[in-house]
Amino acid sequence: MTTQEIANKWAEYCRTGLWDKAQEELYGDQCISLEMEGFPGGPQRVQGLDAIRAKGQQWNEMVEEFYGVEIEGPIVAGNHFSATMKMDIQMKGQPRRKDEEIAVFRVENGKIVSEQFFYPLG
Repeated sequence: MTTQEIANKWAEYCRTGLWDKAQEELYGDQCISLEMEGFPGGPQRVQGLDAIRAKGQQWNEMVEEFYGVEIEGPIVAGNHFSATMKMDIQMKGQPRRKDEEIAVFRVENGKIVSEQFFYPLG
């Protein structure tokens, strides 16, 4: 698959809540996932599909209620793509809020090999 095809599939899966399917189908086994420095919900950097799944499970355990997500994009440039993610969410012990972030991905040999997320902290 081309970077554009991977980006389109990623966006489609995320819009429909198929996060696990996106990882299984589109991510490389040694993919790197990077969060913002100071990320309060877990490690800033993990490597490998199993570690990314574990990070996602840890995040899911912090969620009280997930009301939906909007994905804008993707925008492709060479072997990278980005998209904005707007989540309507309530974390445990916190009021409902809308979080926004930009996600940037790198693709090599038909697989996502890195993802990085940018968002306000605090």
